[in-house]
Amino acid sequence: MAEKIVILGSNSFSGASFAAQCLDEGLDVLGISRSDEPADVFLPYKWNMRKSSTFRFDRGDINHDLDRMADTIEKFQPDYLVNFASQSMVAQSWEHPEHWYRTNILGIAMFCERIRHFRFLKRYVHVSTPEVYGSCAGDVTEDHFFNPSTPYAVSRAAGDFHLRVLFRQYQFPVVFTRAANVYGPGQQLYRIIPRTILFLMLGRKLQLHGGGHSVRSFIHIRDVSEATLKIMRQGQNGQTYHIATDRHIAIKDAVRLICDMMNKDLSEAVEVVDDRPGKDAAYLLDSSKLRGELGWKDHIKLEEGIRETVQWAQDNIDELKKQPMDYIHKP
Repeated sequence: MAEKIVILGSNSFSGASFAAQCLDEGLDVLGISRSDEPADVFLPYKWNMRKSSTFRFDRGDINHDLDRMADTIEKFQPDYLVNFASQSMVAQSWEHPEHWYRTNILGIAMFCERIRHFRFLKRYVHVSTPEVYGSCAGDVTEDHFFNPSTPYAVSRAAGDFHLRVLFRQYQFPVVFTRAANVYGPGQQLYRIIPRTILFLMLGRKLQLHGGGHSVRSFIHIRDVSEATLKIMRQGQNGQTYHIATDRHIAIKDAVRLICDMMNKDLSEAVEVVDDRPGKDAAYLLDSSKLRGELGWKDHIKLEEGIRETVQWAQDNIDELKKQPMDYIHKP
């Protein structure tokens, strides 16, 4: 029988892309998100879905539908549960921090209190974030101390601490992933790479916060999905695994790369604006643990991944024009 997996946050870019990876592997997938499925252009698991694919979707919010969600999961009896769901925007977390704390701390605590009693669950994969480390110098390993600098990062760090306690006290089978900046076809338009591409296509100026000097490691979502699947199956309970490339690039240089690829002039395409409060200058992840222990490696170079994302945008421009380009907060 096929392995059964629940993906919480299946409408997110990472969740929908991971669902596509699981379906390609022949897994039986139940996706759960708090909103109805968005347009197909943002759901990679629908692009190549075979007739034999086993995917079902259920709408559920851990803040409001906990009992029904727990019952649904218990009836499905998955081997694995991978949680991508969170309040996930950094800058906006300053506006209503209580929304981030309610979901990423209290919501996670209540949800995991229910599922930790499910004996059929082999492993719970908690998709965390390098934001918990704050701004760092050099490559960060998984045992680096937490130093969050925004309400979003505080909420994720607290949620991670709670899950560590569950592992120590009850041997709750949790593993943590922290990925670098993901990108690729299907990503929401408010993220920097698709936003740059769309603005260039539409002749709009892109705001470059702080001049784009922050350094990031961009990693293609398929490489991340492959890593997450390895961690889900082979990771050691209680451990954290970084998913990242070894290539670091300033945001401005990534935007320049896209401009060059699309034959646009950087100076005419962007305007520099003030940086966002609490924005980390860099968090560069050391992924040698994942590479050494589980044999993972990334395959997709940044230039190749950006070309693929540009092609996705060009192929779907009529649909993308109809979609919101800015983040819409849902408390």
